[in-house]
Amino acid sequence: MSLRFTAFVFCLLLTAVPGRAADRPNILFIFTDDHANHAISCYGSQINETPNLDRIANEGMRFDNCFCTNSICGPSRAVILTGKYSHKNGFYRNGNKFNGGQQTFPKLLQKAGYQTAMIGKWHLGEHMHPTGFDYSEVLVGQGTYYNPVMLKDPNGDGNRERVRHTGYTTDIITDLALDWLKEGRDSDKPFMMMFQHKAPHREWAPGPDHLTMYDGETIPEPDNLFDDYEGRGTAAKTQDMTIAKTMTARDLKFTVPPYMNEDQKNVWNEAYDPKNKAFEEANLTGDDLIRWKYQRYIKDYLRCIASVDDNVGRMLQYLEDNGLAENTVVIYSSDQGFYLGDHGWFDKRFMYEESYRQPLMVRWPKVVKPGSVNKDLVSNVDFAETFLDIANVEIPSDMQGASLVPLLKGHTPEDWREAHYYQYYEFEADRRTAHMVRRHRGVRTDRYKLIDFYNLGEWELYDLENDPREMRSVYGDPEYAQVQKDLKAKLEKLAEELEVPDDRGSVPKNPPILQRQNKQQPPQKKPAQTKRAS
Repeated sequence: MSLRFTAFVFCLLLTAVPGRAADRPNILFIFTDDHANHAISCYGSQINETPNLDRIANEGMRFDNCFCTNSICGPSRAVILTGKYSHKNGFYRNGNKFNGGQQTFPKLLQKAGYQTAMIGKWHLGEHMHPTGFDYSEVLVGQGTYYNPVMLKDPNGDGNRERVRHTGYTTDIITDLALDWLKEGRDSDKPFMMMFQHKAPHREWAPGPDHLTMYDGETIPEPDNLFDDYEGRGTAAKTQDMTIAKTMTARDLKFTVPPYMNEDQKNVWNEAYDPKNKAFEEANLTGDDLIRWKYQRYIKDYLRCIASVDDNVGRMLQYLEDNGLAENTVVIYSSDQGFYLGDHGWFDKRFMYEESYRQPLMVRWPKVVKPGSVNKDLVSNVDFAETFLDIANVEIPSDMQGASLVPLLKGHTPEDWREAHYYQYYEFEADRRTAHMVRRHRGVRTDRYKLIDFYNLGEWELYDLENDPREMRSVYGDPEYAQVQKDLKAKLEKLAEELEVPDDRGSVPKNPPILQRQNKQQPPQKKPAQTKRAS
């Protein structure tokens, strides 16, 4: 064997070693909290522009029908890590603690030679440190919008230190992610980084660069801001998440966030004091007051998104400047959608479209056709399988989703799902549960949605083609009798296939808690200090 041939064979073997950065793409997962599709311009937003997020879609694929399995922050994150529904990964609701000993996609990537990092919002239990990561630095609990305290695990061994940063949290999380890319990663290995923001979660505290953005403008109102819920059942009528009654003084910026330093407070007050004074002088009531609250809420929400978009731009620029863009798959998503005044609401939880639907854009150079759009039913339960498939790592058989890689390559498998299962668990009978959204499960196809509010004994059915805003349930309408029957059969079939335990007897139908009324109104003169919004 010649020396030249021996060298050639050696080079082939060297380049085939699993884990070498040149063999498999890096994975950058950018994640936000409560970012609705209809506040992203590539999804057709009529209220804001997101040029850097749009760039991911324009240079890759936009998924128009991505849905979460359980529309609440912690459970969505647990689903993404495990590729399993809440009843399988054990994280049903916020306040649970994530079982870090279970199988997750970061652990599987580690075993396959990837270097892994988690930076930003964790929200799966402060005392449950992220496992499967070579490096992590995560917010304590929900985190604060300014001067966050974070838990840093530089070696991925669970030995953490508390670090207090000074500045705006969206900027800080980006700084930390860039620092890890510059100094913390091993350039001989491919990386997978989960780069996760707090924004635009409640209480929507904008950064110093965006405090006056949209001043002097009127943001268009949703057409159902004054929804009376007559076309829906008990659950929609008894929730506690309206812009009219539920928002606190903290949400509406009548009080200054307590975690700011004096310099930050001065900048904040300079922006909000004139606006608050104008509100006091206007002495608004009725629908005019609700309209004012909507403007205050939506502008602050969009200001937080503007900071996210700026920082996504910083990250994309770094990848370009350092030769990483061509071999890095960039994914953008959020844990679920959010109500932007739709139905008069904020928050999430319901299976209605605005909170059930989540954004998903993927840029994969030389694999995904730029500017492509996918309309198949996909889900956050598919993310783990997709990351593993991108890395050419075997997907465990007990994961419950499916890899999106065929879709990213422009091919929809013949056996792709035609219906998607959803279940929300958080309502309790014995205490006041956040936002009072009743437990429910449901199934969605490309046109129809059936929702089972199982502790109420109530069903809702929507024809999304004729009623995309879900203003009138057609459950019980003779015209939809066959659709209703078929969807009930699909719901039970999916529940059986997914091995969903029967949760229907766990909460009484009419607990006393429903008799409570939210009397809270925002202050108009001298607001009292309120508890921090959760």
